[in-house]
Amino acid sequence: MLTEHLVNKIMCDDRALVGRRASVVGIACNVILAILKAVAGVASGSVSVVADALNNLMDSVSSVVSLVGFKLAAKPADKQHPYGHGRSEYLAGLGVAAIIVVVGVELAKSSIELIIDPVETHYTGLTIAVLVASVLAKLWLMRFYTQAGKRIASKTLEAAAADSRNDALATSAVLLGALITSVTGVNLDAWLGLCVGVFVVISGFDLIRTTIDPLLGSEPDPKLVDRVRQRILSYPGVQGTHDLLIHDYGPGRRFASAHVEMSAEVDPLETHRTIDKIEHDLQASEGLLTVLHYDPIPAKHRGDFDIRKQLEEAVRRVDAGLTIHDLNVVGEKGKDRVLDFDCVVPEDTAANENELLTAIQHEVDATMPGYKCRVVFDKGYIASVE
Repeated sequence: MLTEHLVNKIMCDDRALVGRRASVVGIACNVILAILKAVAGVASGSVSVVADALNNLMDSVSSVVSLVGFKLAAKPADKQHPYGHGRSEYLAGLGVAAIIVVVGVELAKSSIELIIDPVETHYTGLTIAVLVASVLAKLWLMRFYTQAGKRIASKTLEAAAADSRNDALATSAVLLGALITSVTGVNLDAWLGLCVGVFVVISGFDLIRTTIDPLLGSEPDPKLVDRVRQRILSYPGVQGTHDLLIHDYGPGRRFASAHVEMSAEVDPLETHRTIDKIEHDLQASEGLLTVLHYDPIPAKHRGDFDIRKQLEEAVRRVDAGLTIHDLNVVGEKGKDRVLDFDCVVPEDTAANENELLTAIQHEVDATMPGYKCRVVFDKGYIASVE
């Protein structure tokens, strides 16, 4: 198909170049549509068609914003921005969303003015033809942006696709009003324009929320979290992993860190080789620059029972959602012994830290007498994936 052929033609390894080319396509389409609608609107005396032309002109401005965003995002890291400029693309997407809201407000405002003070219009065949062509062009542009956005995982192009969909709806409303007026003489254009304007504003605010989330540090994709966790756990010698953090500094610029639990009895050099391999493999498979921290796990304490397993069971009897890590046994057998560990508390846990500590100590006293608990409670930065 034509859309897929064009998308494939502009695709390359440089996502910034793809974004710039897609933006240029959008600028060209919207400028042409704006000119055609302005001519048809003036000729027919239709304020709504002229307003729709202004809408397309604003779209070309948003494409220019996207173009600048992709250019800035491609800048290499420097002294002031050691993680690169990838988030510039998110800012561009936010700019596009803001423009969508402005356009929606203007459409609604123009429609209300027309409801209060109707203007007689004389639609011609040229006006109808231009509006039909505009709807078809916007539907094509929506598909084009959607495919390009998915191929390079671009929030900016996804926002542009949503904007093109809204434009197609707005122009369809204008077209419907023009047809009704031409056939019946009843002018419903202003009312339809008001409905579309409200819809565009709501959609714009939704896009603002979507594009601002990565800038604020939103939770990473659960599927990515699950893949990374399962990949780490798949290596020999890895007993567990926790405190997985994934930082998004823009498309293609993601950093991760995690703690990896491995037996304290294994040669540290062998453990280090395993950790290095995990880091390299995650960078190759997921594009994650990863730093892993080694947590040595004592299997037993001086010939005692399996401490970690017993402690995990005790903690889960308090709350099934609690998990432990960084376990360290302090003290010798026959003396005061301390279980020093961290405990991750689910967001929906009602008990406070003091209550949890008391309950955990009670369970430990019942099944592991002679051990005292020293606990650091923390929250997970990502959702648990079971």
